[in-house]
Amino acid sequence: MKATTTTMKKIGRLDRPDNNGSAHMFDNPVLERLSRTHISIPIILFMGISTASLYYAVTATDISISLGLGIILVGLIVFTFVEYIMHKYFFHMEPDSPIKDKVQYSVHGVHHDYPRDKDRLAMPPFISAFYAMVFYFVFTFVMGDYALYFLPGFLLGYSAYLGVHYAVHAYQPPKNFLKILWVNHAVHHYKDPDAAFGVSSPLWDYILGTMPKKEK
Repeated sequence: MKATTTTMKKIGRLDRPDNNGSAHMFDNPVLERLSRTHISIPIILFMGISTASLYYAVTATDISISLGLGIILVGLIVFTFVEYIMHKYFFHMEPDSPIKDKVQYSVHGVHHDYPRDKDRLAMPPFISAFYAMVFYFVFTFVMGDYALYFLPGFLLGYSAYLGVHYAVHAYQPPKNFLKILWVNHAVHHYKDPDAAFGVSSPLWDYILGTMPKKEK
């Protein structure tokens, strides 16, 4: 899905000379406050849910620990794929109607406009809690007790995504193998919004051909 120049400006505001500041999204001060969150809150929430899920997985099921660890790893890998798909096809959907335009800007376009706004680098806590609840019921419906191991792996991936996303916007890139995450996300924000959709991992960008093109 290639973005037109207009769409790129909608998503990334490539015509904006300054990406600092913060958007005022709601006239209602309560809604405006609820649209912001410190990055630690959803991470703590997900880790708490993961800990409770693992406790019940170990104490209330007959699933072996070794199999459970394998399921956790599968959940983590599945999250990286979901992250990629959501970023590419939902967060960067073509805003070809007023409703799509509003949804796309509210959930992601505002972040491209103000990438240094640290209070909007994660979904608000009540939305994060709702997501976790939906994940739990869907996973339980699909895989039964195995979901008690799968959910922590998935939420660990989600927490890693949130942590990495915050770090690449808040800190200078490290001088080690993690630097690729900073470089790729900078390309995505400031040069090519149709590349580098993986934030926590470049795995699916490699597999599906959306790694940033190397400059000659």
